[in-house]
Amino acid sequence: MTGVTLSSSDLDPRRRRILFRCWHRGIREMDLVFGQFADNELPTLSEGELDELERIMAEEDNDLVRWILGTLPVPDHLNTPLYARIAAYSPDFEKVTAELLGKA
Repeated sequence: MTGVTLSSSDLDPRRRRILFRCWHRGIREMDLVFGQFADNELPTLSEGELDELERIMAEEDNDLVRWILGTLPVPDHLNTPLYARIAAYSPDFEKVTAELLGKA
């Protein structure tokens, strides 16, 4: 759950860059959300979905984490089916933190 499981060897250059960016967001919570999404769905996304994913990824991580956790309402421009699919990969962060700290 905490690292890349998708091999980039069979991906085109654009998808390789996106995969790397999904797992290297700057905020661990966003690494987990975007990374898991990319591992599971990146190979099958259309070009239009890749465009939208890159637009979503361009948002500030601090805003994204608040929108995904539900502490701030999702802005209208992100209220899309693809965003909902990404947000669905949000794990139970308290459990993840406990596991990382060896308290689980």
